[in-house]
Amino acid sequence: MTVEENTVLRTEDLRVAFGPIVAVDGVSTTVEKNTFTVLIGPNGCGKSTLLRTAGRLQDPDHGVVLLDGHPIGDLPARQVARRLGLLPQSPQAPDGLTVIDLVSRGRDPHRRWYEQWTDHDEQAVDEALRVTGLTDLAHRPVDRLSGGQRQRAWIAMALAQRTPLLLLDEPTTYLDVVHQLEILELLAGLVRSGRATVLAVLHDLNMAARYADRLIAVRDGRIVATGTPAEVITPPVLARVFDLEAAVVNDPENGRPVVLPRRRAPQ
Repeated sequence: MTVEENTVLRTEDLRVAFGPIVAVDGVSTTVEKNTFTVLIGPNGCGKSTLLRTAGRLQDPDHGVVLLDGHPIGDLPARQVARRLGLLPQSPQAPDGLTVIDLVSRGRDPHRRWYEQWTDHDEQAVDEALRVTGLTDLAHRPVDRLSGGQRQRAWIAMALAQRTPLLLLDEPTTYLDVVHQLEILELLAGLVRSGRATVLAVLHDLNMAARYADRLIAVRDGRIVATGTPAEVITPPVLARVFDLEAAVVNDPENGRPVVLPRRRAPQ
C-alpha cells in the first residue's frame, strides 16, 4: 500500500482566521490509516481549531481537507458522518437525556428516520456502553453524571457511530488518572485491532508520548515538529513549543519518552 493509499485524512495549506487572529496558518499534514495521532501544543496554539476544521465543524479560509482523498466540503453530511466521528471539547446534552439515548444517537448516520432499529444498532450501543464502563448507568440522565462519567458517555456515543476515523478534542478532560488510562487504552486498542484511526488533542505530554504513534506539535497555528514520540518529545522541541525547560528520560517499561518539567525556558 502506498503512502497515498494509506492516508485517510490530509490537510493542504490550511488557514483559519477569526478576524485579525490567525488560528491555523498554512498547515499541511496527514493522518495515516490505523494510527493514533496526537496534536500537542500550548493553550491557544490552534490545535482545537485544526481538529474542528479537519472534522468540517469549521470552514477554512484557505486550503482544503481531504477525507479518503476527497475534499470533505464536497461530501454529503451523512457520508462524512459514516466515515468520521468527532467529539468536540465540552459538548452539551439536552436536559434529561439519558446515557443510552445519547449513545444511541451515534447510530443516526447509519439510519434514516423511517428505518427500524436493528440488532446491529443494538449491538453497537451495548458494546459502546460496555467498553466505556457505563452499562449500569445507561438509564441515568447525562446531566446527573459526574464530569468523568459524562465525558465517557460522549466517547461512547462516538464509539457507537462505528466510523473508521475518530477525531477527539481532549477526550480525557475531567477524568482522573485511572480513567484517563482506561480511555486511552480503549482508543489505542481500537487502533491496534484495525477498527479505527484516531486523531486526538491531548494536553498531558506524558500520556501523549505513551499512547501516540505520531505526534504533531503546534505553536501559533503552525506545525513545529512531527514524528514519533521519541522524535518530537525532546528538550529543544519542548523549549520551542511550550517555552519549557525539561529533562526527557525513557520509560523503563516501554522505552517511551517521559517529560520531567524543570522551569520556564529562558526567552
